[in-house]
Amino acid sequence: MTSAVLVAMFSGVLLAQQQDLSKVEITTIHVAGNVYMLQGAGGNIGVSVGPDGILIVDDQFAPLAEKIRAALRKLGEGKLKFVLNTHWHGDHTGGNKEFGPEAPIIAQSNVRKRLQTEQKGRGRVIAPSPKEALPVITFDESLSVWFNGEEIRALHYPRGHTDGDSVILFTGSNVLHMGDDFFSGMFPFVDLDSGGDVEGMARNVEAVLGKLPPGVKIIPGHGPLSGAEDLKTFHRMPTESIVLVRSKMAAGKTLDQIQSEGMSDEWKSWGSGFISAKDWLEIVHRSLSRGKGTN
Repeated sequence: MTSAVLVAMFSGVLLAQQQDLSKVEITTIHVAGNVYMLQGAGGNIGVSVGPDGILIVDDQFAPLAEKIRAALRKLGEGKLKFVLNTHWHGDHTGGNKEFGPEAPIIAQSNVRKRLQTEQKGRGRVIAPSPKEALPVITFDESLSVWFNGEEIRALHYPRGHTDGDSVILFTGSNVLHMGDDFFSGMFPFVDLDSGGDVEGMARNVEAVLGKLPPGVKIIPGHGPLSGAEDLKTFHRMPTESIVLVRSKMAAGKTLDQIQSEGMSDEWKSWGSGFISAKDWLEIVHRSLSRGKGTN
C-alpha cells in the first residue's frame, strides 16, 4: 500500500506537510432537514444547524479549521456546541485540537483510547493527540444527542473499518453519516492494525442496510452524497471480494497471483480513490489470513 494512502488515513499533520491545504476549498451541500455535508480534504463532515446551534460530525484537518468555521458561519450564526468523531483517523479528527476548546468532543470509547496513545500501522508511528483533541464524552454501544429538534443517534459497530466506528443517524432529517464504514464508489481502507476487519465491515454494512429508514440520504466517509442503492452496491463489493479471495487462497494461490488476476471489470473504476484494486486485494487477503472474522 502506498505511503500516500497511509498518510491520508492516519495523520493530519503528515498530510498537511505533503499537501498544500491552503488551496483546498470547502464545499457545502444541503442534505435534508437541518443537515448539511461539507467536503474539503479528508473525510466528509456532517453538520446540524438550527436554533440550538451547530453540531459537526468529524472535522478533517487542523489547517482547514478556519475554512470550516467560515463555511459554518454561512449556514448559521449559532455557536458550535458538539463535535462527534466517527473514528480516530487523522483525516476525520485532525481538527479536534482546533474545535475541542470550543465544544465537547463525543466518540466511541476506543476512539479516545487510540487518540491518547501512540498508534502504529504499516511501519508508521502516530504520536498521541494533545489533551484538547481528545473526546471528553465517550460511549460503548450508543449515545443520543437531542439537538435542533431531533434525536442525533450515534451507534457503534465493532471491528469494521476500525474498532471504534460509529454511524450517526439524524432521525428527524432522515440522514445517516456512515463514517469510513462506507466509501461511496471506491475501494475502502480497512485498518487491520486498529481492530478493523473486512468480514466485520461487510457484516456491519449489512446490519445497517437492514435498519435503513425509507428515503434516507447517506453521507459516506469519502465520496459523494449517496442513498440506499449506493450502500447496497458498496456492500456487495466486499462480500464478493471475500468469496473471491477465500476461494483462491483455498486453491493455493499466492497474494501476487490473486492481485495479478484482479477483480471483475465491474469494480474497475473503484480503484481511482484512495485504494487501488491491488491494495484492496492485499487488505482482504491479510484480513482473511488472520482467521479473525468474528467480532
